[in-house]
Amino acid sequence: MATVTESATAESAETAPADTDEANLTAVLLDPDAITRDECNAREHDTEPDTDLINSVKAVGVQDPVSVRPRPDGKYGAFKGWRRTQAAQIANAAAQAEGRPLRQIKAYVREDLVDRDAWTRFLSLIENHQRQGMSPKDTLKAAELSLIGMDEVEQKQAARALGLKRGTGKRLGRAQQLDDATLRRASAGGMDLEQLAQLAEVEDVPRAQDRLLRALARDEAEEGGGRGHWDQELALLKAEQDDLNARRKAVAALEEAGVPLLPGRRAYGEKDPARPLSELTTPLGRPLEENGHRGCPGHGARLDDEHQPVWYCADPAEHGHKVRPKPKPVKTAEDEEKAAERARITACNRAWKAAAGPRKEFVARLVRSKALPEEAWRFALTVLLDLPSFYGKWAQRQEAEDVAQMLGVKLPDSPFERVRLSELATLSKARMAHVLFAHVAAAFERDMRDPKGWNAARMQVSFLWENPTPEQAAYLLLLEKLGQDDKGSYRLSEVEEQAVAAHRGEEQGEPPAA
Repeated sequence: MATVTESATAESAETAPADTDEANLTAVLLDPDAITRDECNAREHDTEPDTDLINSVKAVGVQDPVSVRPRPDGKYGAFKGWRRTQAAQIANAAAQAEGRPLRQIKAYVREDLVDRDAWTRFLSLIENHQRQGMSPKDTLKAAELSLIGMDEVEQKQAARALGLKRGTGKRLGRAQQLDDATLRRASAGGMDLEQLAQLAEVEDVPRAQDRLLRALARDEAEEGGGRGHWDQELALLKAEQDDLNARRKAVAALEEAGVPLLPGRRAYGEKDPARPLSELTTPLGRPLEENGHRGCPGHGARLDDEHQPVWYCADPAEHGHKVRPKPKPVKTAEDEEKAAERARITACNRAWKAAAGPRKEFVARLVRSKALPEEAWRFALTVLLDLPSFYGKWAQRQEAEDVAQMLGVKLPDSPFERVRLSELATLSKARMAHVLFAHVAAAFERDMRDPKGWNAARMQVSFLWENPTPEQAAYLLLLEKLGQDDKGSYRLSEVEEQAVAAHRGEEQGEPPAA
């Protein structure tokens, strides 16, 4: 069975740009002094030859040809082999001083690269990265500048050669903002360009780098070498990053309105005089509301778990407010347990929503692969024949977004422009199973979007990460197996593992009847 990773690797091998132009060229001899550093040479740091290289060139000359392109001033710009060229210049200077003959240097003269700066920089990046690793910042900068200057066809080829997903080039600029220590540690830990760009997206989350490095180590330690653990940890970090951004936005809104954000915690032993307005009244006993309290010098706010403002008075006694008479609540062990449970539910809900991203990406890779695994299309046929209730509800909604994304079809940007998905998707006998699986997967994803639901049998709120339906568990277990078969390219997240734990051992690949 052809796997997703195998097909992607084969495609990459066929389309990755090999520098065949040099294979068809004959190296010519040039005077090293006629060569200068090309402005599109990717290496900007550590550009000087070391002592070992200089001694080697003095002894036997430069063995491998350098690559140059003609310059307007009549000289040649070295975009590959500038360190070797400098070593040859130093060796010739020493030979001239000692009265020994000078050596020329072999070079491929690339006239085809004149005025092609982006592709020149890309070829330089590949050469320098393979010969002697450049600094991470040089690698990121060269990759970004190369991709920006290329046309769409060249961008696609170069991105595949660098192991980048489509659109990653736009994020490389932000990755350059990572400090040197972070870049060095990430590179030493095995992160590639794609992963460095992803790290930059979530660097604000505490210990994000440590968590991603651990996930990368788990992927490398397990058989297959996929990125399942990395993808799940990254999705969770992105959810936490979104939560941080939501808080920052809420804080900025308070600052713009001129409302102080009161500290959430006080030092040990320090009394907190602040009270929410819901506990306060005016001196005449009237309720205090946010609009009527704005003029109070103690007007402030704290943010709740959803980053919504809760209005407070910083010191009711000082500003003439009365506290509503009520018995002082005593915090019990039960209260602490309830608070811990609320925190657990919040964390699990966030993790469940985050896990949908890697799951949909994996389904999209399956659907766009050349050969869909047999277990996938058999699963889809079972759902279509049994017609469980969730599938019928999804069909009635007539939502096409998830199916289109999985099939790689772009829908109109305007919500008022209605088109049939069948007119946009590629329909053929060979792709029939792929389309059916995308259809069924989209129904599952819609059914699993909200982690919170209602259990009619128990007449209580239920969470999918605690109690998924048998069909949902079968879907997750199927994806887990397909990911394992695909060399670990997809793995269930921790919260999904928790959800399916009670369903393991059941027959996988066929969902139970509704």
